[in-house]
Amino acid sequence: MISFKHKWIFYALSVLIASIAAHESVRLLFLLVPITLLLYMKKFSIIHILSITITAVFSFTYFTQALHAIEKPLQFPTDLTWTDEYKINGDSLRGFMKDSQETKVYVVYQFESEKEKHSFQQYSLAGRKYLVNGDQVEPAQPNHEFAFDMGSYLKSKGAIGVVEISDWQYIETRNSISQRIAKQRFKVKKHIEEVFPPSLVAEAQALIIGLKENMDDEMTRAYQKLGITHLFAISGLHVGIVAFIFYQGLLRLGVRRELASIVLLVILPIYALLAGGAPSVWRAVTVVELIMISRLKGKLAAADALSISFIFFVYLEPWSIYQIGFQLSYLATISLIYSGQFINRYSLWIVQSFLITFVSQLLVYPLLLLHFYELSLSSLLVNIFFVPLFSFIILPVNIILLATSYVVEPLAALMFFIYEPLRSMLTTIITWLQAIPHQMWNPGRPTLITITIAYFSVFATFYLIDVKVKLSKVLAVLLLPALLIHISGKMTNDLIITFVNVGQGDCVVIELPFKDEVYLIDTGGILRFNQEEWKKTKSPYEIGRDTVVPFLKGKGISKINKLILTHADSDHVEGAEEILQEIQVEEIHISPSSYSKEVMTDLLVEAKQQKIPVVEQIANVSWVKRGVSFSYLWPVDTTYEGNNDSLVLYLTKGNFEALFMGDVEEAGEESILQKYPELAQVELLKAGHHGSKTSSSEAFVKRFMPAITVFSAGENNRYGHPHLEVVERFQNLGLTTLATGEVGTIEVRLDGESVKVKSSKQNKH
Repeated sequence: MISFKHKWIFYALSVLIASIAAHESVRLLFLLVPITLLLYMKKFSIIHILSITITAVFSFTYFTQALHAIEKPLQFPTDLTWTDEYKINGDSLRGFMKDSQETKVYVVYQFESEKEKHSFQQYSLAGRKYLVNGDQVEPAQPNHEFAFDMGSYLKSKGAIGVVEISDWQYIETRNSISQRIAKQRFKVKKHIEEVFPPSLVAEAQALIIGLKENMDDEMTRAYQKLGITHLFAISGLHVGIVAFIFYQGLLRLGVRRELASIVLLVILPIYALLAGGAPSVWRAVTVVELIMISRLKGKLAAADALSISFIFFVYLEPWSIYQIGFQLSYLATISLIYSGQFINRYSLWIVQSFLITFVSQLLVYPLLLLHFYELSLSSLLVNIFFVPLFSFIILPVNIILLATSYVVEPLAALMFFIYEPLRSMLTTIITWLQAIPHQMWNPGRPTLITITIAYFSVFATFYLIDVKVKLSKVLAVLLLPALLIHISGKMTNDLIITFVNVGQGDCVVIELPFKDEVYLIDTGGILRFNQEEWKKTKSPYEIGRDTVVPFLKGKGISKINKLILTHADSDHVEGAEEILQEIQVEEIHISPSSYSKEVMTDLLVEAKQQKIPVVEQIANVSWVKRGVSFSYLWPVDTTYEGNNDSLVLYLTKGNFEALFMGDVEEAGEESILQKYPELAQVELLKAGHHGSKTSSSEAFVKRFMPAITVFSAGENNRYGHPHLEVVERFQNLGLTTLATGEVGTIEVRLDGESVKVKSSKQNKH
C-alpha cells in the first residue's frame, strides 16, 4: 500500500493534476482539495501541504505556457530538422521534425521515384536539416469514436499539426549527442538486417533497439491475444539485465565498484537513446540512476525515485501523460513497488511470477480497456513462463548474437544455425496457443463512471490483500465492478442501427435490444489497383481490420449472429475476411450465386476453415427477434447479375420501418415497387448504390418518403457520390439526408417511439 512516508508521490500527483488541468480545464485543479484534506488528516506538516499546492499552481502556469508555445502555425518556407521518429513505408516518408523553436510537427513526404526512396533508406535522417515548402493541414478525422485519432496522437507527442511537403532542400546535418546515438542505432538496425536470418530480424530489432517496424502483423496479434506484447517493449527488466551485464563485465575486468557505478551512470542514458527513448526505457533508467546516485550519500526509496522521474518527464514533455506507453509503464511499476511486501510473502518463484503479473495487470486493466477495449485472459498464466523465457534466455541470447556478429562472424553463423530452429519451434507454440478460443475479454470501452468504479475496486483490492482479508471478499470487490463493466454496454432496450464510415463502401451494424443479437450488413472494402512493387506498403490499410473491427470491439461486440453480404462487390465484402479472423460469426448470408465471384474467394476459404455456414438468401425469407421483424425483399431469382441482385433487407419494430437497399439501382427499385405495392413510408432508408444517380429514382423516393436517408459514401470520392441530383430530389420533398463522407459514422437509435440520430462529426441532427 502507499506509504505516507514517501512524500514525493504527492508532489508527482500534484504535477499530474496540473498537467491535465493545463490540457483540459483549469477547474480540474480543484482535485487538489481532497488531496490536501487527506494530507491534513494524516498530519502532514503545513509546509509540505503548502509546497505541494504551490508546486501544482506553478506547474499549471508552466504547462499552460508550454502548450501555448506549440499552437502557433508554421510559416513556409521554414527550416525543419528530423528527429529519429520516422518511418519509410511504401512510397511515403512520415515522421516528426522540429522547427527552430524545437517544436514538433508531423510531416508527410511522397517519394518521386524508387531511386529517391532507396537513397533515403541508406542513412539516418536524425539531425538532417531541410528548407521545407508545403502546407500545414488539419489531421484527418477518425472514422468513428473507436478509430485511430490522428489529432489525439499528435497531442500526445506535443506536435502542432501535419505538414504535407511539396518540396524541400537539404541544408546541413546538426551534430549532437542524440543525433550521433540515433546514427549508431540506425547502423545497428542495418547490421541486424544484413547479418541476422530474416526470421530473427524483427525480434532482435525490437528487443535490442526498441524498433518494431518489421514486426509481422499476424505474430503481433498472436502476442496481443496471449498478453505478451509488453515483452517486446524495452522495459525495466530489460534495462536491469543490460545494467547487470555491463556492471558485472566491468567488475570482471578489474574495475573498482565505485568507478563501475559511475561508468554505468553514463552508459544507461546512452542505452536509453539507443533503444529508442520509449517512456518505459527512460522510466527504468532514471529510477535506476536516481537510486544509484542516492546511495552515494544515503538511500532513496524506489517509490520516491519513480515519483521524481515522473515529475522530470512531465516537465520535459507535458503532453507525455497522454501517451499510452507512458501511462502503462508508470502504473505497472507503481503496482509492483507497492505490492512488493505481498509478493515476497511467497517463496516459490512460480507463485511470485503469477503475483507479479496479477498485480501489474490489476492496476492497468481499466486503462487497457479504455484504450484497446479488450483484455487477454490467458496472460495471467502465459506470462508465468514467457516473462522469464524472454527476459533471461531470449533477450540475452539476442544480445550475445549481436555482439558475436560484430566480433566473430563465423561463430555467429553457427549460433544462428542452432538458435533459429529453436526459435521457430517457439513461434509454432505461440501460434498454437493464440488459436485457443475465448482468450479475449471484450466488454467494449468503459464509461468514465465505470472506470472510476473499477479503480476504486482495484485500490480496495490492494488494501484488502494487504490486511489479509478472506479471498472470497477480495474476489467479490474485484469481480463485481468488472461484471458491471461487462454488462453496462448491454443494458439498453434500444434498437441501435449504425452506419459505419468505411469510406467508399457500405457497413451497417444492427444491435437488437440488450445486444441480444447483432447483425452486420456488409463490411466495406478498398478497390485495389496494381502498384509498382516499391510503392507497396509493408502492412496495407485494411477496412475490416483497421476500421470495422475497432468499432465492433469498442462497442463490446464479440459475436455477430448474422453477417449479411448484400452482393459481391469489393466495397461491400472485401473487409469480411479480417472480421471473421477477429470476431465470432454464427452465419453468413449472401445473394444467390454471388459466391462464384473472385472477390468472395478469401472470405469463403476463411468461412470454411472456421466452419461458418454460408447461406444463399432470397425474397420472402424472414425472422423475428426481440420484437424486431426482418424480411428479405430482394432478389427473387437465383441468377446473380450484379448490383440489382443485392440483398434488400426490410426491418420493422412497432411503427418504425427501415429499408437497406445494398447497391440496387433504378431497374431493381421499379421491380420492388411492383412486387410490394403495400409497402409505403419508411422512417429510415439506406439509399442504394451510395447515392448514385442510377438509383433512388423519383418514383421510389415518393413511394417511401423516408424521414431519414443515409448515403454511405467516401469523403470527396472519385464517383461524386451522393450525386447532387439525387440529394436535391430528397431535399425538394423536404426529406433529411445524411452522408457518411460528410458527417462520419451515423447512429440511429430507436428509444421507445422516438428516433435519435447522431454522428461522429456532428452531435445531433
